[in-house]
Amino acid sequence: MTGKPPTFDELKAMVGQKLGASGWTVVDQSRIDQFADCTGDHQWLHTDPERARRESPLRVTIAHGYLTLSIVGALCQDMGVIPENTRAAFNYGLDKVRFLAPVRVGSLVRLHATLLSVEDKGPGQYLMKFSNSIEIEGEEKPALIAETLVMFYERRKKAVA
Repeated sequence: MTGKPPTFDELKAMVGQKLGASGWTVVDQSRIDQFADCTGDHQWLHTDPERARRESPLRVTIAHGYLTLSIVGALCQDMGVIPENTRAAFNYGLDKVRFLAPVRVGSLVRLHATLLSVEDKGPGQYLMKFSNSIEIEGEEKPALIAETLVMFYERRKKAVA
């Protein structure tokens, strides 16, 4: 999407439509190492480039699958699909996640997203379901596919007394 963010009403009319693609982002060793530090997952396949060169069938380090999953939200924001007048948005859950291809260190990735559903959950509350695919530049298979659920809260106009 480009330009002005959609309204909640506009998004309701876009169910079933592809929302577009994010810009490309690099998954470098620094990002992988920082994720390992945050999560405590220092498996050599991710954090030891020399050992990966010697022992990994890929000959390079790879991103954690959960690192790849964790950037979906940021890439969604990059796409400009967060509705205008959003007060807050919270991860609500995942219905399906599959890690299909490793993200090699130095790879460029981007998000493709489709809006699957919008449910009214109360005044100014919308549960949206997205189908996401993380593309790896130059690769046939995506890194992952995931169906994500996000609860959006609309900033409501105050009643005039």
